[in-house]
Amino acid sequence: MLIVGCGDVVRRALPALTRRWRVFALVRELDPALHILGVKQIRGDLDQPATLRRLAGLAHAVLHSAPPPGTGSGDPRTQRLLATLANARSLPRRIVYISTTGVYGNCGGAHVPETRPLAAATPRARRRVAAEGLLRDFGGRGRTRVSFLRAPGIYAADRLPLERIRRGDPLLVPGDDVYTNHIHAEDLANACVVALERGGANRAYNICDDSAVLMGDWFDRLADAFALPRAPRATRAEVQTRLSPMLLSFMGESRQLQNARMKKELGLRLRYPTVDSGIAGAVDARPLPASPSRGLNARPLPTSPSRGLNARPLPSSPSRGR
Repeated sequence: MLIVGCGDVVRRALPALTRRWRVFALVRELDPALHILGVKQIRGDLDQPATLRRLAGLAHAVLHSAPPPGTGSGDPRTQRLLATLANARSLPRRIVYISTTGVYGNCGGAHVPETRPLAAATPRARRRVAAEGLLRDFGGRGRTRVSFLRAPGIYAADRLPLERIRRGDPLLVPGDDVYTNHIHAEDLANACVVALERGGANRAYNICDDSAVLMGDWFDRLADAFALPRAPRATRAEVQTRLSPMLLSFMGESRQLQNARMKKELGLRLRYPTVDSGIAGAVDARPLPASPSRGLNARPLPTSPSRGLNARPLPSSPSRGR
């Protein structure tokens, strides 16, 4: 199989993927951590079509998580990838694409199944809609089974917005607040593995947990769990002058995603089915403070008999992305 886009989520999936597949990855620069995991790396760049020629006919399956460019209305990167894959006698049998639930746009807090018409409101979400369209056309022209994993806010113990809470960025008052949806990075990684086996042809899946919470409640729960002051609240008019356009864009969309298709068709069982379980896991994962009984002059702990001075170093954690 071929991986295009080796970010944090995909790296979390690699241990399971390498047990099932011979894995190739498109990379701009060679990465020793991927080598340790048994991934065959191919140097190339989606912005330079000539570097992609080796990908044609290479793999039966493709996991595509590379984002579109940061500007423009389309996704030329996905277009170049598909043009390369099409230039071969054999096409991939399946493609899984990690998209975003931003393709639905602002739904006014309504419950959102995968059948809801797409109405992306931001340039970055419209680029994702364009990418999905290119992939749908590719799957429709041949025998490639293309599945779309639409992900909301991705979090994990090492990717929480705690710095925003520490800055004291304001949140919306309850009357102006919006519903947000979440998925733990480990569960999204597992969804990638499962979708490669069970994903339907030209089928989209909302990959989210069972929580639909107001944005303010999400940040309050994080603040309480990590003993931080809760962020102040402000009206929508007041935050317009205090937050970046990026943060404001997230406050402009409200939806409650439905995930029944994910559970029924993919059979996905979430390790973290609610944000509360994910936050609890993040709290448990915090490093323990240094023991007060071990000061500067404490004698070093003895070396494990199974790992002497000449022992090989342990491999890097697959959860560390770019």
